[in-house]
Amino acid sequence: MAFDTPEHIETILKNLPLKPGVYIMKNNQGEIIYIGKAKRLRQRVRSYFTSAPEGDPKTLKMREQVADIDFIVTENEVQALILEENMIKQHQPRYNIMLKDDKRYPYIRVTWQDAFPKVETTRRIKKDGSRYFGPYSAMWAVQNTLRVLRKAFPYLTCDRHITGKDERACLFWDIGLCNAPCIGKVTKDEYRAMIQELMDVLSGKSEAVIARLEKQMLAESDALNFEKAASIRDQIKAIEFITQEHRAVSPRMTDHDVIALARDKNEAVVQILFIRNGKLIGSDSRRVDNADDVADETVLSQFITQFYSHVDE
Repeated sequence: MAFDTPEHIETILKNLPLKPGVYIMKNNQGEIIYIGKAKRLRQRVRSYFTSAPEGDPKTLKMREQVADIDFIVTENEVQALILEENMIKQHQPRYNIMLKDDKRYPYIRVTWQDAFPKVETTRRIKKDGSRYFGPYSAMWAVQNTLRVLRKAFPYLTCDRHITGKDERACLFWDIGLCNAPCIGKVTKDEYRAMIQELMDVLSGKSEAVIARLEKQMLAESDALNFEKAASIRDQIKAIEFITQEHRAVSPRMTDHDVIALARDKNEAVVQILFIRNGKLIGSDSRRVDNADDVADETVLSQFITQFYSHVDE
Protein backbone atom coordinates (compact mmCIF):
# COMPACT_ATOMS: atom_id res chain seq x y z
CA MET A 1 0.00 0.00 0.00
CA ALA A 2 1.37 3.41 -1.00
CA PHE A 3 2.32 5.81 1.75
CA ASP A 4 0.62 9.21 1.66
CA THR A 5 3.30 11.70 2.73
CA PRO A 6 1.81 14.51 4.87
CA GLU A 7 1.86 17.90 3.18
CA HIS A 8 4.07 19.55 5.82
CA ILE A 9 6.61 16.70 5.52
CA GLU A 10 6.60 17.10 1.73
CA THR A 11 7.42 20.79 2.22
CA ILE A 12 10.33 19.89 4.50
CA LEU A 13 11.64 17.38 1.95
CA LYS A 14 11.60 19.96 -0.85
CA ASN A 15 13.62 22.39 1.26
CA LEU A 16 16.32 19.95 2.35
CA PRO A 17 19.72 20.79 0.82
CA LEU A 18 21.69 18.52 -1.48
CA LYS A 19 24.60 18.63 0.94
CA PRO A 20 26.11 16.21 3.48
CA GLY A 21 24.77 16.30 7.00
CA VAL A 22 22.70 14.70 9.74
CA TYR A 23 18.91 14.45 9.77
CA ILE A 24 16.81 14.20 12.95
CA MET A 25 13.32 12.73 12.80
CA LYS A 26 10.81 13.59 15.55
CA ASN A 27 7.31 12.43 16.48
CA ASN A 28 4.37 14.70 17.31
CA GLN A 29 5.57 15.00 20.93
CA GLY A 30 8.89 16.41 19.74
CA GLU A 31 10.75 13.24 20.75
CA ILE A 32 13.72 12.30 18.58
CA ILE A 33 12.93 8.86 17.17
CA TYR A 34 15.67 8.48 14.55
CA ILE A 35 19.02 10.07 13.62
CA GLY A 36 20.86 9.39 10.38
CA LYS A 37 23.61 10.78 8.17
CA ALA A 38 23.59 11.45 4.46
CA LYS A 39 25.90 12.40 1.62
CA ARG A 40 22.96 14.35 0.14
CA LEU A 41 20.30 15.14 2.72
CA ARG A 42 17.36 15.66 0.37
CA GLN A 43 17.86 12.41 -1.53
CA ARG A 44 18.44 10.29 1.56
CA VAL A 45 15.53 11.59 3.63
CA ARG A 46 13.13 11.53 0.68
CA SER A 47 13.92 7.83 0.16
CA TYR A 48 12.04 7.03 3.39
CA PHE A 49 8.84 8.47 1.93
CA THR A 50 9.07 7.43 -1.73
CA SER A 51 9.92 3.74 -1.34
CA ALA A 52 8.54 0.91 0.73
CA PRO A 53 11.42 -1.05 2.32
CA GLU A 54 10.03 -4.57 2.10
CA GLY A 55 10.72 -6.83 5.06
CA ASP A 56 11.50 -3.91 7.35
CA PRO A 57 8.29 -3.24 9.31
CA LYS A 58 10.17 -1.16 11.87
CA THR A 59 11.12 1.42 9.25
CA LEU A 60 7.54 1.51 7.97
CA LYS A 61 6.28 2.04 11.50
CA MET A 62 8.83 4.80 12.13
CA ARG A 63 7.85 6.59 8.92
CA GLU A 64 4.24 6.80 10.06
CA GLN A 65 5.33 8.52 13.31
CA VAL A 66 7.49 11.23 11.75
CA ALA A 67 5.96 14.63 12.45
CA ASP A 68 9.01 16.85 11.95
CA ILE A 69 12.50 16.63 10.47
CA ASP A 70 15.47 18.76 11.52
CA PHE A 71 18.86 18.69 9.86
CA ILE A 72 22.44 19.86 10.38
CA VAL A 73 24.65 20.51 7.35
CA THR A 74 28.30 19.44 7.61
CA GLU A 75 31.32 20.15 5.42
CA ASN A 76 31.72 16.53 4.35
CA GLU A 77 30.45 12.99 4.88
CA VAL A 78 33.12 12.15 7.46
CA GLN A 79 31.99 15.02 9.69
CA ALA A 80 28.41 13.83 9.26
CA LEU A 81 29.41 10.33 10.37
CA ILE A 82 31.11 11.63 13.52
CA LEU A 83 28.20 13.96 14.37
CA GLU A 84 25.68 11.18 13.80
CA GLU A 85 27.56 8.86 16.15
CA ASN A 86 27.75 11.48 18.91
CA MET A 87 24.07 12.43 18.60
CA ILE A 88 22.93 8.80 18.64
CA LYS A 89 24.91 8.23 21.84
CA GLN A 90 23.41 11.36 23.40
CA HIS A 91 19.75 10.88 22.44
CA GLN A 92 19.53 7.08 21.97
CA PRO A 93 16.54 7.23 19.57
CA ARG A 94 14.19 4.27 19.72
CA TYR A 95 14.53 3.39 16.02
CA ASN A 96 18.32 3.51 15.82
CA ILE A 97 20.24 0.27 16.06
CA MET A 98 22.42 0.50 19.18
CA LEU A 99 25.54 -1.49 19.98
CA LYS A 100 25.11 -3.07 23.42
CA ASP A 101 28.76 -2.45 24.31
CA ASP A 102 29.83 0.63 22.39
CA LYS A 103 33.57 0.38 22.84
CA ARG A 104 36.47 1.38 20.65
CA TYR A 105 39.01 -1.28 19.83
CA PRO A 106 42.71 -0.73 20.52
CA TYR A 107 45.26 -0.32 17.73
CA ILE A 108 49.03 -0.08 17.53
CA ARG A 109 50.05 3.31 16.16
CA VAL A 110 53.42 3.99 14.54
CA THR A 111 54.12 7.71 14.11
CA TRP A 112 55.79 7.22 10.74
CA GLN A 113 55.48 10.92 9.94
CA ASP A 114 58.09 11.66 12.64
CA ALA A 115 61.83 11.51 11.93
CA PHE A 116 62.20 8.96 14.73
CA PRO A 117 58.82 7.18 14.84
CA LYS A 118 57.34 6.01 18.12
CA VAL A 119 55.17 2.94 18.69
CA GLU A 120 52.07 3.58 20.80
CA THR A 121 48.61 2.28 21.63
CA THR A 122 45.43 4.13 20.69
CA ARG A 123 41.70 3.61 20.37
CA ARG A 124 41.19 6.28 17.72
CA ILE A 125 42.48 6.44 14.16
CA LYS A 126 43.48 9.85 12.82
CA LYS A 127 44.55 10.89 9.34
CA ASP A 128 47.87 12.25 10.56
CA GLY A 129 50.39 10.21 8.59
CA SER A 130 50.70 7.50 11.24
CA ARG A 131 50.43 3.80 10.42
CA TYR A 132 47.80 1.80 12.33
CA PHE A 133 47.74 -1.94 13.01
CA GLY A 134 44.80 -3.85 14.39
CA PRO A 135 42.18 -3.80 15.68
CA TYR A 136 42.95 -5.99 18.68
CA SER A 137 40.20 -7.52 20.77
CA ALA A 138 41.59 -6.19 24.06
CA MET A 139 44.23 -3.76 25.34
CA TRP A 140 46.11 -6.57 27.09
CA ALA A 141 46.61 -8.23 23.70
CA VAL A 142 48.17 -5.03 22.36
CA GLN A 143 50.42 -4.64 25.39
CA ASN A 144 51.59 -8.25 25.19
CA THR A 145 52.41 -7.79 21.51
CA LEU A 146 54.35 -4.59 22.16
CA ARG A 147 56.24 -6.12 25.06
CA VAL A 148 57.52 -8.90 22.81
CA LEU A 149 58.09 -6.59 19.83
CA ARG A 150 60.24 -4.24 21.84
CA LYS A 151 62.67 -7.05 22.60
CA ALA A 152 63.11 -7.58 18.87
CA PHE A 153 62.91 -3.92 17.85
CA PRO A 154 64.05 -1.65 20.73
CA TYR A 155 62.11 1.47 19.76
CA LEU A 156 61.95 4.89 21.44
CA THR A 157 59.41 5.63 24.16
CA CYS A 158 60.77 8.91 25.54
CA ASP A 159 59.94 12.47 24.46
CA ARG A 160 63.52 13.61 23.86
CA HIS A 161 64.36 15.77 20.87
CA ILE A 162 66.70 13.41 19.04
CA THR A 163 69.92 15.00 17.80
CA GLY A 164 72.31 12.10 18.41
CA LYS A 165 74.44 14.35 20.61
CA ASP A 166 73.05 13.69 24.10
CA GLU A 167 75.70 12.81 26.68
CA ARG A 168 73.83 9.88 28.20
CA ALA A 169 71.09 7.51 27.19
CA CYS A 170 68.27 6.42 29.49
CA LEU A 171 67.90 3.18 31.44
CA PHE A 172 66.16 1.46 28.52
CA TRP A 173 69.43 1.53 26.57
CA ASP A 174 71.18 -0.20 29.45
CA ILE A 175 68.62 -3.03 29.54
CA GLY A 176 68.39 -3.45 25.78
CA LEU A 177 64.94 -1.93 25.22
CA CYS A 178 66.09 1.11 23.21
CA ASN A 179 68.81 1.43 20.58
CA ALA A 180 69.69 4.94 21.75
CA PRO A 181 69.56 7.22 18.72
CA CYS A 182 69.75 10.05 21.27
CA ILE A 183 73.48 9.40 21.75
CA GLY A 184 74.12 8.45 18.14
CA LYS A 185 74.20 4.67 18.54
CA VAL A 186 72.05 4.43 15.40
CA THR A 187 71.38 6.94 12.64
CA LYS A 188 67.95 8.15 11.61
CA ASP A 189 67.99 5.89 8.54
CA GLU A 190 69.00 2.87 10.63
CA TYR A 191 66.29 3.58 13.19
CA ARG A 192 63.60 3.98 10.51
CA ALA A 193 64.74 0.77 8.82
CA MET A 194 64.21 -1.03 12.14
CA ILE A 195 60.73 0.47 12.52
CA GLN A 196 59.91 -0.56 8.95
CA GLU A 197 60.74 -4.16 9.86
CA LEU A 198 58.57 -3.85 12.97
CA MET A 199 55.69 -2.73 10.74
CA ASP A 200 56.39 -5.62 8.37
CA VAL A 201 56.01 -8.05 11.28
CA LEU A 202 52.76 -6.39 12.37
CA SER A 203 51.52 -6.70 8.77
CA GLY A 204 52.23 -10.44 8.82
CA LYS A 205 55.26 -10.13 6.51
CA SER A 206 57.82 -11.55 8.91
CA GLU A 207 59.50 -14.13 6.63
CA ALA A 208 61.91 -11.66 5.00
CA VAL A 209 62.74 -10.08 8.37
CA ILE A 210 63.55 -13.45 9.93
CA ALA A 211 65.63 -14.48 6.89
CA ARG A 212 67.73 -11.32 7.16
CA LEU A 213 68.25 -11.80 10.90
CA GLU A 214 69.23 -15.45 10.47
CA LYS A 215 71.83 -14.47 7.89
CA GLN A 216 73.14 -11.77 10.23
CA MET A 217 73.21 -14.22 13.16
CA LEU A 218 75.32 -16.71 11.20
CA ALA A 219 77.72 -13.97 10.15
CA GLU A 220 78.18 -12.85 13.76
CA SER A 221 78.68 -16.45 14.87
CA ASP A 222 81.31 -17.05 12.16
CA ALA A 223 83.08 -13.92 13.36
CA LEU A 224 83.03 -15.37 16.91
CA ASN A 225 80.74 -12.57 18.10
CA PHE A 226 78.67 -15.04 20.10
CA GLU A 227 77.03 -12.48 22.38
CA LYS A 228 75.76 -10.52 19.38
CA ALA A 229 74.63 -13.74 17.68
CA ALA A 230 72.70 -14.74 20.82
CA SER A 231 71.01 -11.33 20.88
CA ILE A 232 69.89 -11.75 17.27
CA ARG A 233 68.66 -15.26 18.07
CA ASP A 234 66.46 -13.78 20.80
CA GLN A 235 65.10 -11.25 18.28
CA ILE A 236 64.14 -14.09 15.95
CA LYS A 237 62.41 -15.98 18.77
CA ALA A 238 60.40 -12.88 19.70
CA ILE A 239 59.23 -12.39 16.12
CA GLU A 240 58.35 -16.07 15.74
CA PHE A 241 56.37 -15.94 18.99
CA ILE A 242 54.21 -13.12 17.63
CA THR A 243 53.65 -14.70 14.21
CA GLN A 244 52.81 -18.13 15.65
CA GLU A 245 50.04 -16.61 17.77
CA HIS A 246 48.09 -15.77 14.61
CA ARG A 247 46.59 -18.68 12.67
CA ALA A 248 46.39 -18.54 8.86
CA VAL A 249 42.76 -18.73 7.73
CA SER A 250 42.94 -17.49 4.14
CA PRO A 251 45.19 -18.49 1.22
CA ARG A 252 44.96 -14.90 0.00
CA MET A 253 47.32 -12.75 2.07
CA THR A 254 44.84 -9.89 2.37
CA ASP A 255 43.36 -7.71 5.11
CA HIS A 256 39.64 -7.93 5.73
CA ASP A 257 37.02 -8.21 8.44
CA VAL A 258 34.41 -10.96 8.27
CA ILE A 259 31.05 -9.95 9.76
CA ALA A 260 28.14 -12.30 10.43
CA LEU A 261 24.70 -11.70 11.95
CA ALA A 262 22.76 -14.21 14.06
CA ARG A 263 19.20 -13.64 15.29
CA ASP A 264 16.85 -15.32 17.73
CA LYS A 265 13.44 -13.68 18.09
CA ASN A 266 14.14 -10.13 19.32
CA GLU A 267 17.86 -10.60 19.98
CA ALA A 268 20.65 -9.98 17.49
CA VAL A 269 24.38 -10.70 17.77
CA VAL A 270 27.09 -9.69 15.32
CA GLN A 271 30.35 -11.66 15.13
CA ILE A 272 33.49 -10.02 13.71
CA LEU A 273 36.70 -11.79 12.65
CA PHE A 274 39.76 -9.57 12.14
CA ILE A 275 42.00 -11.01 9.40
CA ARG A 276 45.30 -9.35 8.53
CA ASN A 277 47.58 -10.65 5.79
CA GLY A 278 45.52 -13.85 5.69
CA LYS A 279 45.87 -14.51 9.43
CA LEU A 280 43.21 -14.34 12.12
CA ILE A 281 44.47 -11.81 14.67
CA GLY A 282 41.32 -11.49 16.79
CA SER A 283 37.56 -11.76 17.01
CA ASP A 284 34.68 -10.31 18.96
CA SER A 285 30.91 -10.47 19.20
CA ARG A 286 28.54 -7.59 19.90
CA ARG A 287 24.91 -7.60 20.97
CA VAL A 288 22.63 -5.18 19.15
CA ASP A 289 19.65 -3.40 20.72
CA ASN A 290 16.48 -2.17 18.96
CA ALA A 291 16.90 -4.76 16.20
CA ASP A 292 13.47 -6.40 16.39
CA ASP A 293 11.38 -5.99 13.20
CA VAL A 294 14.43 -4.60 11.37
CA ALA A 295 15.69 -6.24 8.18
CA ASP A 296 19.05 -8.00 8.37
CA GLU A 297 20.63 -5.68 5.81
CA THR A 298 19.53 -2.64 7.85
CA VAL A 299 20.95 -4.07 11.08
CA LEU A 300 24.28 -4.81 9.39
CA SER A 301 24.41 -1.45 7.63
CA GLN A 302 23.83 0.51 10.84
CA PHE A 303 26.16 -1.77 12.81
CA ILE A 304 28.98 -1.22 10.32
CA THR A 305 28.42 2.54 10.40
CA GLN A 306 28.70 2.66 14.20
CA PHE A 307 31.44 0.06 14.50
CA TYR A 308 33.81 1.77 12.06
CA SER A 309 33.09 5.33 13.17
CA HIS A 310 36.44 5.63 14.96
CA VAL A 311 38.26 7.35 12.08
CA ASP A 312 38.88 11.06 12.58
CA GLU A 313 39.93 13.60 10.03
